[in-house]
Amino acid sequence: MIPLSYANPGEESVIRKIGGSPEAKKHLENLGFVVGGTATVITSLNGNVIVKVKESRVAIDEEMARKIMI
Repeated sequence: MIPLSYANPGEESVIRKIGGSPEAKKHLENLGFVVGGTATVITSLNGNVIVKVKESRVAIDEEMARKIMI
């Protein structure tokens, strides 16, 4: 498993684990990041990523991207 921040752009990945505090997990779940779901990194800049998840594009910072394991 690697953090989402290290995923290659354009590559669809399955979310294996979401770490962090319960509040952080709930926030990511509300954005569409759920275990077993897919996420595709659209672009990455300095660790911050724009991700396609559930037909939406979401921008998350490096700290949040490191909590999502693929």
